[in-house]
Amino acid sequence: MNITELLKQDTMILDLKATSKDAALSELADRLDSSGRLSDKEKFLEAIHEREGQSSTGVGDGVAIPHAKTSAVKTPAIAFARSHKGIDFDSLDQQPAHLFFMIAASEGANNDHLQTLSRLSTLLMDDDFRRQLLKATSKEEILSIVDQKEKEKLGKEEETTTASDGPEILAVTGCPTGIAHTYMAADALKEKAKELGVSIKVETNGSDGVKNRLTDEDIKNAKAIIIAADTKVETDRFAGKKVLNRGVQEGMRKPEELINQALKGDAPIHQASGEGSSSSSSSGRSGFYKHLMNGVSNMLPFVVGGGVLIAISFFFGINSANPDHESYNAFSGALSVIGGEHAFGLMVAVLAGFIGMSIADRPGFAPAMVGGFMAATGGAGFLGGLIAGFLGGYIVLLLKKIFKNLPQSLDGIKTILFYPVLGLFITGMLMHFVIIEPISLLMTFLENWLGGMTTTNAIILGVILGGMMAVDMGGPINKTAFTFGIAMIDAGNFGPHAAVMAGGMVPPLGLALATTLFKSKFTKEERDAGKTSYVLGSFFITEGAIPFAAADPGRVIPSIIVGSAIAGGLSLLFGVGLPAPHGGIFVIFGVQGSALLYILAILIGAIVSALMVGFWKKPLK
Repeated sequence: MNITELLKQDTMILDLKATSKDAALSELADRLDSSGRLSDKEKFLEAIHEREGQSSTGVGDGVAIPHAKTSAVKTPAIAFARSHKGIDFDSLDQQPAHLFFMIAASEGANNDHLQTLSRLSTLLMDDDFRRQLLKATSKEEILSIVDQKEKEKLGKEEETTTASDGPEILAVTGCPTGIAHTYMAADALKEKAKELGVSIKVETNGSDGVKNRLTDEDIKNAKAIIIAADTKVETDRFAGKKVLNRGVQEGMRKPEELINQALKGDAPIHQASGEGSSSSSSSGRSGFYKHLMNGVSNMLPFVVGGGVLIAISFFFGINSANPDHESYNAFSGALSVIGGEHAFGLMVAVLAGFIGMSIADRPGFAPAMVGGFMAATGGAGFLGGLIAGFLGGYIVLLLKKIFKNLPQSLDGIKTILFYPVLGLFITGMLMHFVIIEPISLLMTFLENWLGGMTTTNAIILGVILGGMMAVDMGGPINKTAFTFGIAMIDAGNFGPHAAVMAGGMVPPLGLALATTLFKSKFTKEERDAGKTSYVLGSFFITEGAIPFAAADPGRVIPSIIVGSAIAGGLSLLFGVGLPAPHGGIFVIFGVQGSALLYILAILIGAIVSALMVGFWKKPLK
């Protein structure tokens, strides 16, 4: 299938009217819809925006290739648009985009059109091709330019180095959608290798499957392997070879740097898990960040699902989940148990387990998860879970190094016996004897210290209690402040617990507000979590902030501590008291003192946290 079979005159716009990215996407989608290529324009646009949320399709050099593969496409097609003035498209090179190719790929068994669409993305890397498109005066001329360039490209593909030529280096490319960036990175690497006189073979992991697959012979003879991918890649086959892990955009923008680094041998030797499993390639971030995000992304469903169920249980009454209270409701109680005891109960263990798995593959999962469960049940909470995740993962890595010289015949025993038994033993012992106990002692010390401050300075007490609620968001420090607040209610002093609840509501509310005000600094997953955090924060579920804090602790935790401390201090400054232990918005209007001033204290704290996070975080690349 040729490109001109998908790109037609009725899907072209020679003078784009849009002046913004969103308007350009809408105008292109309108053209596809009016030409009969879409069955559901809104669903298609939703898929386009979802892809843009992963990373901008403004690939640089004045080109943008928004694309989506969805059932909303009735007939595979390409829409072309041109803007001589240029539009800010969040491009990789921060320059305006002038040429736009919107790719509409349909779902289904026949994926012949995907290869054609990917071929277009590689043509656009040619400077002369782009200049010709900008100068073309008619739709007929544009089709002619595209057709001619495609024929040249097909001719060059026949001359591409084959596996029998014995390539010096190998590469694998892949992006989440597998339509454009996958093939652009592959072409960039091949073109640069040809220019440098280096033989290369590139495997693409696209929407139409794995193409040009690397053989065992290729891998055996290669000097090094470059993985330029933001998706799962089979890596165990590269055991013992030098593997350079980078994101797909680096493959597109920095092919020469990657090739030279691979040729110099400046890459770590890959260690297989021994299970033939797939593992994600790095997206250019540090290993610590990658491991952390693996834990956070797998923990997120527990936080969101459990938190929302707890929040729903409050609709039946603040004490409706308490079996000993007269307002007990069995359905509300079930929601609270499922969300609180079970979902939240597993949350820290899941975080730790998947951090360990990211570090040491599957053998690292069990030790880290058990360590995380010990942290959760032993009072070490979220911070203890983080420690357990990294501890379990790196202990298994150490065990792998210790046992790497054992006979190959024992490989199976290592995986099913040595790693789980020794990993669990060492991680569990360290958690039990070294990590959990000091945190418990710290909790006791904090509770006693706070008890001695109640008659000295109420405002300082409010600042401390509010700040403590944000330190570990449901962990031991948070629970120490919460327990202290409950004790003060029992003693007839309702002020401290008002500061506690204010401080506990600020982190999720502040981060939700930050994702709304500073969208460019958060991933799509984080923005979606931010919407849920509005609900979680409103119901005093501080754990809604954990995914953000785990992903960027250096910026997020100080910001929410400051906001929560301000809210707690203002709460006691305003003379607010709270006789109810939980409930968030359900109990605000039952406070002693001014409910409006209490709301103001929470809003001020949330705004401060949102602004600090927003100005402190860097825009996503």
